[in-house]
Amino acid sequence: REDESSLQLTGDCFHRLGLEDKHNNQLTRTNFLELSPSSVHSQEPSNEKELVHTFMQRLLTVDYKARHIINAEPTIPKIQHTGGDVYHALFKKKTVNRERKQDPIHPMDVQMAVFLCADHFLRQTIVTKLQECQYALPLLVPNPFTGKIEFPLWTMRQISKSWKRTDPSHQVTSRTMPMYKAETPMVAFFRFGSVSSSKSQLMNSLINERHNTFFHRHCPGSSRNRLLMDGVVEITWYLPSGKSTDHFPDCVAFCNLHGDSSTNATQRKIVTEIASTNVVFLPKLDENDNNMAIVQELYNSPKPLIVILTDEEDDDEDAVCEIGKGKYRMGLRGRNHCDVSDALRSVIKNCLLRTSKTFRLENMTRFSELSLDEHNQDCQRGKEAAKMIMGFLERKDPTTVKETYLPYQGKLWHAWCQKNKDLRRLQSINIEIENSRIQNEMIEIRCKQQAHEFSKPMQGFVGNLDSLSVNEKMYFLKWIRILLDEPETEQRNMEGQSNLENISNKLNATTFGLEHMLREMGQIYEASISENRGMIRKIIQDFTHLPRLAAELMRSGIPMELMDGDAGHVPLIWVSAVLDELIKILGDQRVFVLSVLGIQSSGKSTMLNAMFGLQFAVSAGRCTRGAFMQMVKVSEEMKTKLKFDYILVVDTEGLRALELAGRATIHHDNELATFVVGLGNMTLMNIFGENPAEMQDILQIVVHAFMRMKKVRLNSRCIFVHQNVSDVAAREKIMEGRRRLQETLDKMTRLSAKEEMYDAECFSDVIAFDVQKDVKYFAQLWEGSPPMAPPNPCYSENVRELKKDILSYASHTHGIKLSQFRTRVKDLWNALLNENFVFK
Repeated sequence: REDESSLQLTGDCFHRLGLEDKHNNQLTRTNFLELSPSSVHSQEPSNEKELVHTFMQRLLTVDYKARHIINAEPTIPKIQHTGGDVYHALFKKKTVNRERKQDPIHPMDVQMAVFLCADHFLRQTIVTKLQECQYALPLLVPNPFTGKIEFPLWTMRQISKSWKRTDPSHQVTSRTMPMYKAETPMVAFFRFGSVSSSKSQLMNSLINERHNTFFHRHCPGSSRNRLLMDGVVEITWYLPSGKSTDHFPDCVAFCNLHGDSSTNATQRKIVTEIASTNVVFLPKLDENDNNMAIVQELYNSPKPLIVILTDEEDDDEDAVCEIGKGKYRMGLRGRNHCDVSDALRSVIKNCLLRTSKTFRLENMTRFSELSLDEHNQDCQRGKEAAKMIMGFLERKDPTTVKETYLPYQGKLWHAWCQKNKDLRRLQSINIEIENSRIQNEMIEIRCKQQAHEFSKPMQGFVGNLDSLSVNEKMYFLKWIRILLDEPETEQRNMEGQSNLENISNKLNATTFGLEHMLREMGQIYEASISENRGMIRKIIQDFTHLPRLAAELMRSGIPMELMDGDAGHVPLIWVSAVLDELIKILGDQRVFVLSVLGIQSSGKSTMLNAMFGLQFAVSAGRCTRGAFMQMVKVSEEMKTKLKFDYILVVDTEGLRALELAGRATIHHDNELATFVVGLGNMTLMNIFGENPAEMQDILQIVVHAFMRMKKVRLNSRCIFVHQNVSDVAAREKIMEGRRRLQETLDKMTRLSAKEEMYDAECFSDVIAFDVQKDVKYFAQLWEGSPPMAPPNPCYSENVRELKKDILSYASHTHGIKLSQFRTRVKDLWNALLNENFVFK
């Protein structure tokens, strides 16, 4: 009967949240990634059914205040006129109101309800955003509808972290790895009975004093009626920075079993088995307490044990008393909270030194009591297909893998790109002969490309994209990315490299990702139909279906490469074919093109990901460069305000990369800047810091680009975003920054106007620009120093405000059709091939 009552309360909670029919994994990423009014405005929810969308939209913008949801219709105490002596009214007991109002929904119930209703891809997004917010992640989740204890390993597959460990000799080494592979000690926390102190709050003080990693009873919005958290086990990791202020010298996992551990026997058994050290919370030691049998079992275990008594005060002056080898007792009553944290941290350090046991997330699959999310058929088929392809790459020299298995995009493709540029920039006396010679050489190169076999990894890759179902295909691509990224996390010894160019070459040779396989598809397609249309040739396979496969991926949210950054070229035949197929699938939809430019590591991709929930790569120093595009759907509700169907976001890899510095790279960056500015209905100019000096040469390119776009009647707009401005509230400081930027832009405009023979005195003569409205200042991304710092809530607020301004401007435009975008890409790139079009 108690279980029936609990299930009814749970059902009521899901009903109040509007999720009563969603608990069979019915929620998908599409439910929250579409542009809708709730994704733009950040006001508090007006009713309980808006709580889920409010929480998710804040979480997607990496706002760690996402859990601080204010429930609708807050209760206001009614004034009771007692009459008589007001002082004595203080001692009167409150009259019990039999018609008691519903308790507000607990913030963690909102999070867990969404998680339980989400499909595996949305769950992965939720967990990724939770870890970016420095929140604990769900490790074991009892499902109230199925009765199973779920182990969501899949959701954590893409969680990767970096830290710096300090060994006993004080040597500091850096580590980066996916957390499902990390072997770390693990400290597990349990509660028995009702205790007066918050276990989660004490854990927070051990890990990060300034941030609530675990939600606890004193957090905003917390209430007594928590329905979905009892029995949930959460995990987080302490990550040292290699400094003397580190709490622990190496990475340590912390697990928290919520609720009374005596009633969650399965979770307790599993967590105590994998833990290196166990920490138990009790109100006091009582031999007549039924929980003492469990405590005795833990005491008799060879693992260190720390017993914390919340309602007892030890006679010993020391906060901690050692009662046996590796066994400790600690009383909290009357103790200073900071002293307790310091003492407990010291004890945990000693306990971890006594044991060599480590915990690995991936190894938890051995527990038969758990329901593993990866056991579903779609995931298994995707994994098997990915592992088959990885089998061809095992035990191969990483520096030759791309050359062996992706030959179409290597030296031959680079040579063809150069010939194509030479063809457009002929300076010979006999142009016709030179033109014929280069065209023949280009045909020769294509023939050499075709002479290469369709490699077995690519055969498997394309075959699976063609044969797998939609869900299987998404799992397949995720597994490919996971398995390909594993070698990249290993330490690469760059010692002995004499210069940056050698380092760059080695990085380019060893970097092998999903984007390279998609690029190879494009080159296989181009080589099969491009230069040889009029020739008699043998075609072993028909590759005309490849653009359709790429278009389907783009529709599913996979970023598509628009410009190959390694070759510095736009594969027009491939891009046009993919866009044609996309038009066949979606119709000739209207799109608003938003592009972004900025120096390497200035936070462009992070900003776009937070703004639209996208999946652009954000790892520092990636070798794959160029431009990528991704589509964001506009909801039917928003189409009443916006006159287009999608926002097409064009992201670029960082300009002026130090490890890729050189004259050729500078010219490529200038081409890329001009190309991206020409494509966008709006371009975001991302600047790190207040001073645009580091981007001065890029700004000069941009001014020239806007001027030339104006000549060919391509109207665009730009917004300057200054990232990492520490004091965004200093009005005078901001005004001075805007004045300097305006002066810089106007000066460059006058210089460019002379060269272009264009009548312009200031930047606003070239493009609609208001220095007061079109210059934004973003707070720094982190609230403190990584790796343990949470993101700054002000950053999320800045992202939302910028998104609102972008859509406000976009609401006055009609965007362009996909067919027009395809034509613009072609015309713009052909213009860029003219050497005189790009400013140097």
